[in-house]
This record gives sequence, C-alpha cells and structure tokens, in this order.
Amino acid sequence: MSESLKEITPKVEKVAKAQKLVGVKGMNDILPPDSARWEWLEGQVRALMARYAYRNVRLPIVEPTALFVRGLGEVTDIVEKEMYSFEDRLNGEQLTLRPEGTAGLVRSVVEHNLLYEGGKRLYYMGPMFRHERPQRGRYRQFHQIGAEVLGFGGAEVDAELILLANDLWKVLGLKDVRLELNSLGQPAERQAHRAALIAHLEKHSDALDEEAKRRLHSNPLRILDTKNPAMQSVVESAPRLLDFLGEASLAHFNAVKSILDANGMAYSINPRLVRGMDYYNLTVFEFITTSLGSQGTICGGGRYDYLIEQVGGKPAPAVGWALGVERVLELIKEQGEALPDLAPDVYAIIPETAALPVAMQVLQTLRACGVSAQMHAGTGEGMGSMKSQFKKADGSGARFALVFGAEELTQGQVTVKSLRDGEGAQRRETLSTVATWAHTLQSTL
Repeated sequence: MSESLKEITPKVEKVAKAQKLVGVKGMNDILPPDSARWEWLEGQVRALMARYAYRNVRLPIVEPTALFVRGLGEVTDIVEKEMYSFEDRLNGEQLTLRPEGTAGLVRSVVEHNLLYEGGKRLYYMGPMFRHERPQRGRYRQFHQIGAEVLGFGGAEVDAELILLANDLWKVLGLKDVRLELNSLGQPAERQAHRAALIAHLEKHSDALDEEAKRRLHSNPLRILDTKNPAMQSVVESAPRLLDFLGEASLAHFNAVKSILDANGMAYSINPRLVRGMDYYNLTVFEFITTSLGSQGTICGGGRYDYLIEQVGGKPAPAVGWALGVERVLELIKEQGEALPDLAPDVYAIIPETAALPVAMQVLQTLRACGVSAQMHAGTGEGMGSMKSQFKKADGSGARFALVFGAEELTQGQVTVKSLRDGEGAQRRETLSTVATWAHTLQSTL
C-alpha cells in the first residue's frame, strides 16, 4: 500500500530544509522575456482561429487513464512507455496527466453532447506530459495547440484544416515547412494491408530489430515509421497501404488533394506516413522542417472517424491536428524572424519620492490611453540617482523617458525625453492635458 500524505509530508519537509528545490527534469519554467514570445504566438493563433470561425475549449490536465488506453491504443509508445499515470489516493481511480489533446477533447464533446446541434470547429492550447528523454524542442512537459473539426465527414474539412495550418506558418513568417500527405484508408482496407505487411516482415525477420519484432503482430503499421537505418530497405520494399484502398477511400484522398491543388498548396505523398496513435483513418498529414534536426515534425494530424464511438459517443466523423509550441518557437528563432517589440513605451524617472502621487496619476492616464508605461521603483527611502534611473530606462528598451523633476512639477509639467533617436531630443508637456499628448505620443511609437 502506498504511503499516506500524512506519512510523506515530514519526509518532504526534511528534504526541503536540507537542499534547494528545483523543477522536475524536462518540465521547464518559461520566464520573461521568453514568456512574451509565447503570448505573442498564442495571440496570433487566436486571431487566425477566429478568422476560420473555430472556438476555444479549455480541457482538464488530468483524465481517466482508460481514456488514453482505449483511444490511443494499448501498444502505442505513449501508452506503453510515456504516460504519467497514478492512482488517486482518495478513491483509487486510475488517472493520467494528458499526453495529448485529442482524446480529452473528444471525451468532452461526448460528455457534454456538443454535437447535438451539429458539427463543431474547436481549438485548444495547453501543456501535455510524456516521460521521455528531454532534448531540443521535446520536453516532458510540452505544449500543444490543436484544431479539431467534429461531426463533418467531407474531404473539404480535411483540406480546410491543412490550409489553416499553412496560413499560420505565413502569419508567423516561417519558411522551410513542407507538407506530407497519406491515406490510411478504412479498417477493412488496413486489415488486408496488415496481413500482407506481416507476411512481408516475417520473410525479413532477420533484419528486424527487437522493437519491430515485438510489434510485428500487435502493431505492424508502426514498424513503417522506424528510424533504424538497418531496416530501411525492408520498409521501402513493404506493401503500400495506398495500393489497398478502395474506391471511396481513394475518392476522399483525391478530393483533399484537388482542394489543396486549387489553392496552390504544395505537398508530397508519403506512403509510409502513419502517425503515432491508433485512432487515425483516411487522411493523415505532417508539416515538416529541416531546420530543427531530428525533431522535424512541427505539426501533424488527420482524420479519426471512429474515436468518438470508442470513447462512448454516438458514431461521428472527426479530423484535427496539433502543433508543438516549443518546436514552432524554436523554428522562429532558428530562422531569425523578428518578434514584436515587447519593451514599454515609456519609463518614468522620479528623482524624489514626493513626486510619486503625481507621477503615478499620469502613468495611469497614459495606460488608459493605450501607452505601456514602466515606473521606476526605489529601495527603502530612496529612488536612486538620476544617472542610475536613466541607465535603467535605457536598459528597459523604452522609446521615451518621462522625467518628473521638482522643476517640472512646480510648473505643472513633465519632460518627455527620446531614448532611441540618437540625439536625445526632449520637450515639456503639461500635466493637465495628459490624454491629449498621450495620443500624440502613441502615434510616434
């Protein structure tokens, strides 16, 4: 039986007193100024989703373990090796920190009967958790943004989601991102391909590594996704799932391609593209870059028409994708794309504490007018020298310094000094007309 919380607490407190506590490996703090980059990216996503009429959902981080076992597949790497699962000490329920977003979203849609009035276009953002070796762009707590369309079975929504993702790369200014497509067909077609694939792999069993041998009869399709160079010739000569597709599956795939063609969307067909979860059927796709080394996939998804029924809902089609936020931000940094200026517009220099009430009143008015303002804060009784305050104002990246000196305040004024034009031009403004010159100031930012 596991230890109770009452038994564990003294041990934890003892460790805390003995050493400095640090974060869990692979679960990183996101601090300024990096956190501002995340906010900027999320803002771009929200604006784009609104243009496509997708609505936001916010999902729990903890879900029943059975949801992922049933939804993702028992023999997937995620379920077998990577999930953070535990038993609730209060009621014995088996719970898991979500390793991906789609299963939880489908559970929510089913639980709240969201498809009662028709299909839905939804998106989510948030942290996911997988116990794997931390590396560049891949962490134990990582973040995904996902877009999902539920209740529509047509190829047009597959294509819409792909075009949506491609528009996001344009908004973010990303280059070197290519699209790979495949179709996994329907279950009966996959079963026929599966039998042929197993027969092929059994003929070449000497070339299979231990992982492939373990998966040979449980999940042979995942063997096609191997990164083992010694197995590439066996994989390349394996039967292609595309050759087993029936008329309806091929028509769906061709319809997706025709819409992408009409929109000038470049892509390549990758018959070995299978994705990592068992719930996919028909269209699957990945957006890939060569700029991030081995972690080249920045977004992937596809159609999952049977997952809603698998988690207890009425049968309904669905399709979606998810992108890795860390990888996208890495790609932005790698390609040298300019991020927005996140510095304050103005920095308030306050020589004497007596000026604080007036200075803070002016700053509140500026903020109400849309000007971002940072106030100098002192320590103890002093505010620091003018020299040190100007140094901090310059270091803040602000365009202008506002000087609330005794002389200025006596005349009901403030000095507005430029910090970025190289000449340090300055002027006086009247305190009683803050709102007026705030709008003038904003037009120069």
